[in-house]
Amino acid sequence: MINEAISYYHDLLAAGDMAARMHAMLVEATEQRRLSFGERPVCHVLRPFFIEATVYDRIKAKTELVLRAISKLYQALMADDQLRAQMDLTPLEEQVVMIPAGFPAPDVSARLDAFLDEDGRFQFVEYNAESPGGLFYGDVLSEVFLYSPVMQQFSRRYSLASFPIRDFHLDALLDSYVQWGGRREPRIAIVDWRTVKTYNEFLIYQDHLRAEGYESVIVDPDELSYSHGKLRAGDMEIDIVYKRVVTGELLDKYGLDHPLFHAARDGAVCVVNAFQVQMLYKKMTFVLLSDPAYAHLYDAEEQAALAEHIPWTRKFQQGYTSYRGERIDLIPFVQRNKDRLVLKPNGEYGGRGVTLGWECDQTVWEQAMAEALAGSFVVQERVGIGSEPYPTYHDGQVLLADRYFDVDPYVWHGRRAEGCGIRLSAAALLNVSAGGGSAVPMFLIERV
Repeated sequence: MINEAISYYHDLLAAGDMAARMHAMLVEATEQRRLSFGERPVCHVLRPFFIEATVYDRIKAKTELVLRAISKLYQALMADDQLRAQMDLTPLEEQVVMIPAGFPAPDVSARLDAFLDEDGRFQFVEYNAESPGGLFYGDVLSEVFLYSPVMQQFSRRYSLASFPIRDFHLDALLDSYVQWGGRREPRIAIVDWRTVKTYNEFLIYQDHLRAEGYESVIVDPDELSYSHGKLRAGDMEIDIVYKRVVTGELLDKYGLDHPLFHAARDGAVCVVNAFQVQMLYKKMTFVLLSDPAYAHLYDAEEQAALAEHIPWTRKFQQGYTSYRGERIDLIPFVQRNKDRLVLKPNGEYGGRGVTLGWECDQTVWEQAMAEALAGSFVVQERVGIGSEPYPTYHDGQVLLADRYFDVDPYVWHGRRAEGCGIRLSAAALLNVSAGGGSAVPMFLIERV
């Protein structure tokens, strides 16, 4: 049905001036509704991502099984120093993850990055539990596309459903605040560096917070102060910090001597996501999910879900491990099998430091291996990546080109999956913050 729906949408777009009108709407919305990442438009294609409800429901169910396993892993990491040592946390990170959250699951809002291949198989490759971006861009894009003329016509043949991500996020934020012990209408600070390219996304969310009646401010970490049991941004006392600043970057600049760390340690402010996600967003998480040596942490149903949806991942180091039931010497194995492997730094994000073995020659791969051995890296097996044709508008013409896509379920309270982020790219490394690609909204569709 999806191929038929895509073809029908493209036919509608090609009729009359429909593509020009869609392009004009997108250009106007990019400016008026802050849909830009730095200077670049977040979306530059003329079609959203379509998914059948049955496929979405399967992804949701399997995601929640994987989340159940991640929750168990989190509990084990917090309780077991030796297990936690496998995460390669720095001494400062070891201290920061011990700052109490005040609510059960530290990953209040997160994103499991996954690929759905052409045969319907999907696998997760990373857990963005630290500070996932893009949620609110996609929410606004859903509204832009939904009210476009082409989608209005499309909806006569296919029913459409999207997800109110800003509402989901605010509900999760407020629920965590109540669990933390909050009793009044909270004042909310969105905290990140002023120079980040996602600043427009903060403005989108601030508009939503104010529309819902919540006092809010966007504040750089340098502008926070803490005294007499109150965290402040200027004269405003803060009850909830929606923490978009990456914990590692804050530690690199200040160590633990920062007002946010002091206030959180004293229980003076509710910080979402909690600092414990510094463990879960590490790529080593996937080692502990995929290696049979840690299977005892999970029940049989979770083990089956992990085997199906988590690719083979190992800490990149000298020594022996298992691969598909066989004992292997890891370094020679990785050297020989670059075309099915990827090297990833344990603590980076945004695609930084990632080497795709199938996209480089042997010399570059072996150089990447040498650099990885000197640091904290994982090696992960390549997963299948789906692609679809997407239209763009250039010089009065509609151009179709195949784009790779990922399907990234959004996570709420570390246990529930609802909604997805979708990214497109002409390259196999799909990451908007890495400097390419396009975000698009997702719609569940059914034939009317």
